[in-house]
Amino acid sequence: MASAADPTAPPARRAAYFVSDSTGITAETLGSALLANFPGITFVRHTIPFVDTPEGAAAVVRAIRAADLDGLAPIVFTTTKDPAVSRVLAGAPATRIDLLGGHLTELEQTLGTTASEQLGQFHTVGDTEQYFARMRAVEYAIEHDDGQSLRAIDIADVIVIAPSRCGKTPTTMYLALQYGLLVANYPLTDDDFPTDGLPKAVSRYGARCFGLTTTPLRLSQVRHERRPDSKYSSLAQCTLELRRAEDLYRRTRIPYLNSSTKSVEEMSAVILQTLKLRP
Repeated sequence: MASAADPTAPPARRAAYFVSDSTGITAETLGSALLANFPGITFVRHTIPFVDTPEGAAAVVRAIRAADLDGLAPIVFTTTKDPAVSRVLAGAPATRIDLLGGHLTELEQTLGTTASEQLGQFHTVGDTEQYFARMRAVEYAIEHDDGQSLRAIDIADVIVIAPSRCGKTPTTMYLALQYGLLVANYPLTDDDFPTDGLPKAVSRYGARCFGLTTTPLRLSQVRHERRPDSKYSSLAQCTLELRRAEDLYRRTRIPYLNSSTKSVEEMSAVILQTLKLRP
């Protein structure tokens, strides 16, 4: 039996539950941010939204009891406001982390008022104008995905440029949905090289451009899933395209980052910071 210090031992596994009385997005986001500090452990994640009654909480507890947890107590992150629901969840055979507990009390004391008992406040439409701005941004991102359209490209807040399959689309959609930014993305293809400057379609908007790159091996693997055993997915082609793209970024002074080890959230944060778009 391998010891805990044995480098050949399989990574530790732990169940993690994100339980919320609303969509679960807040519990999952905050809980995942905490779990990210333990990269040596594999977390098997379960998000359970809309747990807003003691009966619903009891069902969650039963599910946790019935789960195959390898003898290790799971970690349960909760964002539930109803004390009755919280009391039931506290009975689960797990380490429970209340992501709201204590903090709401501190805010109530500081603000001199009590927190609303209405569920799901964080993810309600709230500001209608902001909501529709985000929906317009998503429509813009879809229209301008992968260089499909150049209509109104001049009003884009960001233009993400990169070879195919470097992460342009998910980054574009995240910036649109999360921040309401108008984001287009443009694929760098063989037709764009050789060139002294940016491709003609985006050459006038260099100040709004941000480049993505990755590793040749990673790009080859991703492309292989789409077009196996093709020139498009070959390591040689991926190496060539990435080298040309990075040369282009450096020559035109376009900021860029490597997407191979970063999440969409991290890439978006870098883009916002670099282009000074952070709201």
